[in-house]
Amino acid sequence: MVSRRTFLSLAVASMSAPRVAFAQPETRKVALYANVGADLTHYDVDVAGAALIKRATVTLPAGVQYAWPHVSRRYLYVATSSSASGYGPAGTEHHVTAFRIDPASGALTKHGEAIRLPTRPIHMTTDIPSENILVAFNNPSALRVYRINPDFTPGEEVKQPGSIDAGIFAHQVRVTPDNRLAILVTRGNEGTPTKAEDPGALKVFDYKNGVLTNEVSIGPDGGRNFGPRHLDFHPTKPWMYVSIETQNKMYTYKLENGRINPEIAFRAETLAEPTNRRSRQAAGTVHVHPNGRFLYGANRAQDTVDFQGKKVFKGGENSIVVYSIDQSTGEPSPIQHIETRAIHPRTFHIDPSGRTLVAQHNLPVDVRDGDAVRTIPAGLSVFRIGDDGKLTFVHKYDVDVGGKIMFWMGMVQQ
Repeated sequence: MVSRRTFLSLAVASMSAPRVAFAQPETRKVALYANVGADLTHYDVDVAGAALIKRATVTLPAGVQYAWPHVSRRYLYVATSSSASGYGPAGTEHHVTAFRIDPASGALTKHGEAIRLPTRPIHMTTDIPSENILVAFNNPSALRVYRINPDFTPGEEVKQPGSIDAGIFAHQVRVTPDNRLAILVTRGNEGTPTKAEDPGALKVFDYKNGVLTNEVSIGPDGGRNFGPRHLDFHPTKPWMYVSIETQNKMYTYKLENGRINPEIAFRAETLAEPTNRRSRQAAGTVHVHPNGRFLYGANRAQDTVDFQGKKVFKGGENSIVVYSIDQSTGEPSPIQHIETRAIHPRTFHIDPSGRTLVAQHNLPVDVRDGDAVRTIPAGLSVFRIGDDGKLTFVHKYDVDVGGKIMFWMGMVQQ
């Protein structure tokens, strides 16, 4: 059996599935794909040198939102939308498009016709054998399943036997490594002086052949003060790690007897200075290292203040937090916080060998530099991963996004 870990512990890991051995031949090529708006660019990954080599770009029908590889690693499914992120203006173009991945070079070639989606997709995955594509939508929150045709193109939607409670502001969908449960991560919304908090939840479904049944909602205190964003699974143990965006926490859950124990096994901070928040902080992507010994999470901040007639970064933690995982209990303990050298690391991924981590920053941001103002561009920051799990910064590749956004990035091994 293979796992998305092939991809995302591979990297579009965020992700996980039944695991294969993680030792990979040195000759296997790794491709990184990163978008700017509707353009998706392929980079070769020099894992030994911790370097990226830019190759070709393909253009999608609209802005890239997320992507996930087929378990064979020969096809990449890309979700796109013309809608703005969050609760911004709604567009009319929403699709899933399949690309064939050249096994030698990693180059992408469109494969068949795209299928239309009803609204903006925020996340997608395949089930473990890549027989179906699961798509999460945030506004309105929804979960839909689409067949993968025998020719590997995306196909018809799977009719569900009953209604689905998709919570408030879905942000991710994952299938457990045994292919028996589908989990929709719904963040909810923080409260404001004029509006009460919208509760968050993990919406858990029995999953079989594309069909979702027996929904259960997991959320402490009815989902109050619980804003989950992203989860990942341990490669060999029954442990699930969930980043809690609005509370800047990392929660550990245990899978027991084919179910998720709703009790939080462990709580950990994501921030280096949780009592010194200079602006709004938001925990983001989470990935378990392929060897299962370490856990990584993103911290994001991008609020601005006025300075000399410009909006400049207010301050805050833009970093990757590294945890050591207790191999007997699953408890994560922070061992490092390292700045990503840019603003708002929306996503990051780990190469399949576990030696390189790449973080993507979606927008350029002006920052104060003494009495001057300088711009930190969007781009990709590359880190080496040591045997102790800790990160060492190597290089940042600046990317000129113009008026567009870098929204997704992932790695696939050929």
